Amino acid sequence: MIETLKADPAMSGLRRSLDFYHGDPARDAALDRFYAPLVHAGDLVFDVGAHVGDRLGSFRRLGATVVAVEPQPLCARALRELYADDGAVTVVEAACGRTAGPVRLHVNSANPTVSTASPGFVRAADGAPGWAGETWDAQIEVPGTTLDALMAAYGVPAFVKVDVEGFEDAVLAGLSRPVPALSFEFTTIARVAAARCLDRLTALGFTRFTVAIGDETTFALPGWRPAAEVAAYLGTLPDEANSGDVYARP
Repeated sequence: MIETLKADPAMSGLRRSLDFYHGDPARDAALDRFYAPLVHAGDLVFDVGAHVGDRLGSFRRLGATVVAVEPQPLCARALRELYADDGAVTVVEAACGRTAGPVRLHVNSANPTVSTASPGFVRAADGAPGWAGETWDAQIEVPGTTLDALMAAYGVPAFVKVDVEGFEDAVLAGLSRPVPALSFEFTTIARVAAARCLDRLTALGFTRFTVAIGDETTFALPGWRPAAEVAAYLGTLPDEANSGDVYARP
């Protein structure tokens, strides 16, 4: 199915993502080993910002049922086609945020993986090291939902992955209770958003945190740390680190 998608002219804007995120068995195996302590067979997982589904694929290989939330029409179409015969995957074509109202999405047509609902993220990327040439050339209005609404519709997940390019704090503002485990992406151009995420999760009762840098499938910090230690660590990262994910448990 991946090769069929790559050959589809309508999917040309996703070709780079499909090439990078699919078809590498070693990377798939590393993702599975990394997520295995967090995701187990029979679990429900929310993949918020599913893009073209590489993490979704790992969650399914681990035996989880997955609700994939993706606002970009082309990405959502790719996910529906990839998992058309998989009853354990539900694709929700929407942006997750603090409310269920419509959301304005800033689209990067050349690099859809960094499309974002955060105008502040777009401003922060302008002229930032490592972001040269990135252009958000279109805006579309997409349906909105919240983590609370998703839980009301599908149940309480064992793990939530949030990767929405600087809009993570808005997503977590739509969550009113802790879940067993959660991750959110951070970027060095939007560290203030990561700080707000840590504050929000702490207020919800999360107490243990750690970090993975970039696309690494190992934790940069040993063990689980208090939020303050993780916040301090994020503050020391060089701009070149670019991005990563914070993992949290109650």
